[in-house]
Amino acid sequence: MVVDRISDSFNPRRRHQDVQQAQQIIYDFLLDIVKSWPAEDVLKEFQGLFLQHHETIGTSAVSALYTILFANSCEEFHNTLKRSCYILINNWEVAREYESIRDLIQLFSDSAIYKISVSPTIKRLRHWLQNFIKSDDFQDLKLFVQNRFSHEDPHWSRRYTAYLLASQYIDASNPLEQREAARAMSQRLRNKFKFDLAMYTAHFQKSSTGHARRHNPTMLGDSALRVIKALVAKRGMFSYRNLARIFHEQTRGLGYASYKSSLVEYLLFSAAKSDVMVTLETRLLQKLAGLYVKFNDRLLDPSLVLLTSNRVIDYLMTEDSETPSSLFSLLLTNGRPLTLAIVLLKLILVSPNSHPYLDARIADLIRYYEQFPREECQWIINFLEIYGVTLAICGSDVQYNLVHIQQDELGTSNPETASLDEYRIFSQIMKELHWAPIVRSKHET
Repeated sequence: MVVDRISDSFNPRRRHQDVQQAQQIIYDFLLDIVKSWPAEDVLKEFQGLFLQHHETIGTSAVSALYTILFANSCEEFHNTLKRSCYILINNWEVAREYESIRDLIQLFSDSAIYKISVSPTIKRLRHWLQNFIKSDDFQDLKLFVQNRFSHEDPHWSRRYTAYLLASQYIDASNPLEQREAARAMSQRLRNKFKFDLAMYTAHFQKSSTGHARRHNPTMLGDSALRVIKALVAKRGMFSYRNLARIFHEQTRGLGYASYKSSLVEYLLFSAAKSDVMVTLETRLLQKLAGLYVKFNDRLLDPSLVLLTSNRVIDYLMTEDSETPSSLFSLLLTNGRPLTLAIVLLKLILVSPNSHPYLDARIADLIRYYEQFPREECQWIINFLEIYGVTLAICGSDVQYNLVHIQQDELGTSNPETASLDEYRIFSQIMKELHWAPIVRSKHET
């Protein structure tokens, strides 16, 4: 029975405790049924509890929901609904029940949410539901189904959902279920891109015309192969992984002030000298010279490496988490997307824990540019495509190699003088590059 009154007979501390207990009852109920019930029944129960206010099997969950409503806190309701959604999404992601995730999001299109009610409690509930649907948190929920089921031409930014999810899984204030679901989906999208890219390079180069061309997972056209070959050509002593390993060994035990200048030298090593690169080097040195100066006399430690790498990412991407940095604009407007991609790759090779932070900054830039039509964003799209290829080639668990084609195929036999067009790309699985969530440093102030 619904009682349409709010009792203030308990003090704020007791009210908060009651709300927390009520939230846990709802979470435990949903976690129990999502693990044991068919998804269709779980959806009906969720709809009856939050959206249509029908009688449900979870009578304790209904009572708990009204405890939250009587506490008159829109924020607590919002957080409860958000975490409840992610409890279901996280479990269905693991079980690969993607259609159920879509059906969950579609429940919020229920017209009952917008019906007028004479009950003050139901009126409040529906008002809070409408606010939730308008929130950024609901937009985050929709990332789990966009591109997967939509038959409409998606906005160009939806192609980069793997990055857009970063802000969800690195934010410690988000529910654990949300962070796990976002991390899992982001990794699955990356793995799919890596697989599709490997298949594309293998099938594209088949000489037999009897094979259908594999779908190109990039938006670079056939020039993607040239980018791949240029990246793979950095082999042996000068491979990006090996350079990172050498830099790590050479800077072990170095003072922090010396490390900062060495980092710039490492990042720009082998880059062709030009006015743009000179400007980039000068500005990076200037910015790093004034960075964490109180630690200049300290020996380098992992936390300083992480903090410094994150600040360099800021300099190169966005310094306010909203708009492009001057160095980002400098490189892209001068046609240097591959240079920027390689510098970022070098950073996360020496500081793997900076990878999620970089993803979040990329997401910031996507959010900034998504207000513009695709035609005005080709240069940022081009960078994102090149960066994605760079990471798949040089920073993942797939190792690409160039193999020179024999003389009877192309009429050349000297690998030393052959052009990249005379090589084919082959790939194999190797040990995966580690990257982990951001750890807050003891030096962070």
